[in-house]
Amino acid sequence: MTRRKRNIQRKKKMRNLIKEVRSLVGKKKIEQAKKLLPQVYKALDKTAKVGIIKKNFASRKKSRLTKLIAKPVKSQ
Repeated sequence: MTRRKRNIQRKKKMRNLIKEVRSLVGKKKIEQAKKLLPQVYKALDKTAKVGIIKKNFASRKKSRLTKLIAKPVKSQ
């Protein structure tokens, strides 16, 4: 049960960080989203390392978030 709780906690943290970055990009607060990106990377890498999510899933999420943040900067 302890591992299950820990895994759920890590997954929630990861999801919340991703949601936060997406909402910041939606509100055009790109700089804040960029500052939050290393924390998201860390959470994704950690959950992948422990085996909660797969390595490619973490890779894909990181790639898409980076693209999402970079996209509005080019159009401005």
